[in-house]
Order: sequence, then C-alpha cells, then structure tokens
Amino acid sequence: MRVFQKFLMAPVIGAALVASPASAGEVEFDAEVSGEIRYFPNDAMFPGQLNDWQPSIAFTPEFRWETDDRKHQMVFIPFFRLDAKDDERTHVDLREAYYRFNSDDNWSLTIGAAKVFWGRTESRHLVDIINQTDAVEDVDEEDKLGQPMVNLTVLNDWGTLDFFVMSGFRDRTFPGVEGRLRSQPVIDTENPIFERDARRGAVDYAARYSHYIGNWDFGVSIFHGTSREARFAIAAGGASLLPVYDKITQGSIDLQYTKDAWLWKMEAVVREGHGDTFFASVAGVEYTLYQIFGGSADLGLLAEYQYDGRDEGFVAENFGLTQAAPVATGNNDVFAGARLAFNDTQDSSALIGVSVDADDQSMGMFIEAERRIGQNWTAELETRLFFNVDPANVANVFRDDDFLTMRLTRYF
Repeated sequence: MRVFQKFLMAPVIGAALVASPASAGEVEFDAEVSGEIRYFPNDAMFPGQLNDWQPSIAFTPEFRWETDDRKHQMVFIPFFRLDAKDDERTHVDLREAYYRFNSDDNWSLTIGAAKVFWGRTESRHLVDIINQTDAVEDVDEEDKLGQPMVNLTVLNDWGTLDFFVMSGFRDRTFPGVEGRLRSQPVIDTENPIFERDARRGAVDYAARYSHYIGNWDFGVSIFHGTSREARFAIAAGGASLLPVYDKITQGSIDLQYTKDAWLWKMEAVVREGHGDTFFASVAGVEYTLYQIFGGSADLGLLAEYQYDGRDEGFVAENFGLTQAAPVATGNNDVFAGARLAFNDTQDSSALIGVSVDADDQSMGMFIEAERRIGQNWTAELETRLFFNVDPANVANVFRDDDFLTMRLTRYF
C-alpha cells in the first residue's frame, strides 16, 4: 500500500514542478453517474447469496490538465461504486492518476496509476496483462483496476516501443458471500498468498513493440512479474478459497490483417510459472456487411476459436491443496457473434455472442445494447445466460446466475 501511495504522489509532484503562468493550461472536468440494477430470475445456489434484484450506483469523475504546448498532462480518474446487496462490490479505485511528459523528440514518459490495453480479439484478451481485473464489476474481465507504473513510450517510423516498470500489485476483486457469480466456497480476498518471489511490493517489468506493415498490424510483448491471474488454495477445513499469486514470465504476439470487409485476428501467449510452460491462443475473423437495412446500419459477423494448454487439476503444496494453474474458461471453445451499429444520431448499437465448449457443449451467451438519450444520457441493457452447463465445467457454479442488467448513465 505504501508503494501504491508513493506512485500516486508522483503526478502531483510533477504537476507542481511544471506549473507556471507560461504553461498553466486549463483544467477540464467531466463526470458520469450510473444507476444500475441487475435482475437474477433464478434462485441463488449457495447460502447467503442475494436473490432477485441487485441495485447499485457508480460515480466516475474525470480531471484532466494539459499545458498549452501539450508537453505536460495530468489525469485523475477515481471510481466509486455503492452496491445495496454485496459489500464486496461496494468499492473505490483510482482507475487513473498520472503525470505524462510528451517530448518534442517522439517520446513520452508516464508516471502514476494508469490503464493500458493490449489485444485484438473479441471473445478473450489473452495478451492484456498490465492491469488487474476488477471482477466484482462483471465476469467478462473488461473492467480493470489502475496500475502504478512508469511507462516510457518511443514513437518512430519503424514502430512504437513501450517499456514498463511497475510496483504496488493490485489484488483481483471477487464477489462476497452475498454476491452472485461467485465460487463455492467463497474466495477470501483478505488472505492472499504470494508464492516464491511474487509479492505486492515486487517490481514487475514489461515491454512491447507494435507496428503496421501494409495490411498487417501487430504487437510483440513480454511480461515478467506477479501474475494478475490467481490460482486458488483450499483453506483449512474447506471454508474458503485463498488466492495464490505466482511470479510468471509471459511472451505474447497479437496480429490483425485487414482486407476489404475482412478482419483476421489472433492473440497467442507462452507462459512460464503456472505449472508446466504452456501455450494459449485465440484466433478468428470478423466480416462486416455495410449499409444494410436500407443503407443505415453495419453488421459485423464474428467467429473465433479459443485454445489453452495450461495444467488442470490440483497439486499438494505447503499451504494446502492448490490448483496447478489459474482456471481457464476458454481451453477448447468456439465463439460466434454479431455486432450491429445503427449509425444513427443516438449511436445505437448491439452486440451478441455465444461461446460453446467443444468438449462438453456447455454454452454461455451475452447480449449488450446501448443508445444515447439526448445529449447527456445513455441507456444500456446487458444480459448473460448459461445453458447446458456440464457439472465438470468451471462455469457450473454460474449455472443459475443468468442475469439482466439495466443501466442509465448521466454525463456532466
């Protein structure tokens, strides 16, 4: 925690050093407030879990400062959620709080808590490893916690190089006893285990090279540090699961080939540190039908295959029976989906996707739709459904957790 606080002080110190009448610039303030309600039509599986409705409210203010010459930037974006049913989902995070210097010589330096996204595919982001997942927000792993870092970016005609030095490890969040979409027994986030050299104060390193050649866009990355994914150890007496965070090394590549209406995508990783060294990949295609429905909409058709070769099962370790590697939901799965953009003044859109386990035919489905209302409001509808879930499938604990989310957001 002390390391995290020191990193967050860096942007403030940097801004104080550069602020002057000649370069003061302007401060921009934006904010959004979201009212959300989830509905679970099925009764809860485990004792203590909520039933029916789960209302919550989220607040995200954004402060941005930039000098007139754009050399100095400062961003501060906290996040607050208050949940009426699950105490673990009520939480506060600094999504971003950093100072950035942009040089005239095509390089920039970022210091503080930031969010970095790597990835190309739709159904799973294997190469996206910098930020920790905020799993109490949703099970899709799209929501991320801010990561304290120093990031040097070098831009040139031959591509972009990024170097990261990180500390202040962020524990993954999980639903509490009252929450749905949780494991049984519940995950004890208060007592994580850091195996070998992995620990909150350890230094993580990462580097990435990205570029494009003709129709090809690609990135090559390497990460060495504490895994953002946790294994789980069964606590004494089996009352809870304890997260176990290991030191890992991961190399990855992501590719995208664009040809007319076609996008061919691929992500692949090789990881050492979770059992035997393993390979995992996601590959697929997106084809867009332009100007359908009388020329007013575009429809993207998606298909992807997920493979993951990590070890399964449990091993005996000094702190108890523990998973050999973090659970993978897409070890031999096929994904199909469609993205519809109406191209109207309200930015209406919809996305639907279905994943099928090729081994046991377990299915998961999601639907997401949104539409702007006036200039300052957005309405969103999300649903997630589970079908024919095999008792041996990792998603079996979610089999009764179908839900519908309705969200209304006001922008200021």
